[in-house]
Amino acid sequence: GIQSTEDDLIVINLFEGVEKPEGATGAVDQAMSGAIRELIADGDFQGKREQIAVLYPRGAIPATRVVIVGLGPQDEFTLESVRHAAAAAARKARDLGTKSFSSIVHGSGAGSFAPEEAAQAVAEGTILGLYRYQELKNKPPDRTDPERFTLVQFDESKVSAVEKGAELGQIVAEAACLARDLINRPANYATPSDLAELALEIAGEFDTMRCQVLNEEDANELGMGSFLGVAQGSEEPAAFIVMEHNPGREDLDTVVCVGKGITFDSGGISLKPSEKMDRMRGDMGGAAAVMGTMLAVGQLDIPLHVVGLMPATENLPSGHAYKPGDVITAMNGKTIEVINTDAEGRLILADALAYAARFEPKAVIDLATLTGACVVALGRGMAAGAFCTDEDLLGRLQAASQTSGERIWHMPLYDEYLASLQSLTADLANTGGR
Repeated sequence: GIQSTEDDLIVINLFEGVEKPEGATGAVDQAMSGAIRELIADGDFQGKREQIAVLYPRGAIPATRVVIVGLGPQDEFTLESVRHAAAAAARKARDLGTKSFSSIVHGSGAGSFAPEEAAQAVAEGTILGLYRYQELKNKPPDRTDPERFTLVQFDESKVSAVEKGAELGQIVAEAACLARDLINRPANYATPSDLAELALEIAGEFDTMRCQVLNEEDANELGMGSFLGVAQGSEEPAAFIVMEHNPGREDLDTVVCVGKGITFDSGGISLKPSEKMDRMRGDMGGAAAVMGTMLAVGQLDIPLHVVGLMPATENLPSGHAYKPGDVITAMNGKTIEVINTDAEGRLILADALAYAARFEPKAVIDLATLTGACVVALGRGMAAGAFCTDEDLLGRLQAASQTSGERIWHMPLYDEYLASLQSLTADLANTGGR
């Protein structure tokens, strides 16, 4: 078992309330003459969620350190618990200056998850837990990331499932890290042109993918007055990015992912307060998520026709900027009265959704940092609001939300909401109040 693994550090686990460890943890305990049982008996380790203890075997086993991570109560154990445990252990390994470390597959034994899904969750937790944004710092961090991580599975019948799960977890987590990098990257390093360049680069990695970048002239020819209305205040050229996986494959169902790409949002003429305005570099979180998704879709070669649409622009006040009271015309011909220039995300998405129709998709999933009001409704860092017109799609998204630990909460779409968007001068107003 893992007790015979030669590595700088090995990771084992314990559920809350367990007095006599079994399985891999039991084997390590035995090899170390009951050191773990002693730790439990003394009350120094209770197995609480993400609790960490470090033991030094002093030659009792080949590893120089043993990290025990708490899994919390067994009846509350989920795949998200696996991710959190793996993340906590990985961060501890880094804090200890470890170059390489090994871990058992949390959740595949007593946790009763299939080896593949448990291994995927461990890989995701490890990579996401070690994430830091360091791109623009000259001074390297005090502790560098471990160079190698190994999942240990001694039951031969489970090895190929663990390998498959770990590979999937790595792809998914690295795609999420790409999205995190894009969101953290300052707006002068992540302009619409920079996003377009990255999209072309990613598409170039796969034979199954193509990317087309529409400039402002192209958008004008298509009648994207809503997107261009927002873009006109900035000197930075806007880009409407279209990525396609399996283009032209009529035998496959089409799914379109649309991501809001406001690379910096000042609010425009309806200027935001200056406090925390620097955070508005992250208003392209939807586009970042779509970019990460397309990278993962390409690597996993998903058997669908997947389209990623990313309307990208800054929203700035200037002599060219659109103004409250202006009326703009979207690609589908609808006229929109601009009540507030800081309600710009829906304006660029309106044209992206109109453009999505040309693909005749089975489903459209639209991702956006659309309004702080959602955070007021659901709480900071709690869940994303999901507005959905199709019960079947909503069910599938909710299932994916549960599996991934990325929480969504179903919000209503009552017809009566439309009444508040009436305008005196246009078909619709761009906001109806909070």
